[in-house]
Amino acid sequence: MFFGGVNHFLNTDFYLSMMPPYLPFHLELVFLSGVAEIICGVLLLIPKTRVLGAWFTILTLIAIFPANIYMAQNPELFLFASKLGLYIRLPFQFVLIGWASIFVKKSN
Repeated sequence: MFFGGVNHFLNTDFYLSMMPPYLPFHLELVFLSGVAEIICGVLLLIPKTRVLGAWFTILTLIAIFPANIYMAQNPELFLFASKLGLYIRLPFQFVLIGWASIFVKKSN
């Protein structure tokens, strides 16, 4: 999560291309999601904040899901990936959410 978040600032145009047209403030949302991913990564590394980090990761993954749907619906705009690859990303988000939920369950 941390390095993915940093990448939002290093390759901003790449992330801008993923923004669904119906969302406003594309640049701000790219930066916001980058900051969110960095925070997720840091929180997950610290044992005392790991549960909070897991919850924040789950929320972040849900928040960025529309971009993944947009990419799958418009594969002609994302020639770096196959159409199948773009569709595989969709259920993979749920795998990542499941992974994050393991940290939540360990705290109970």
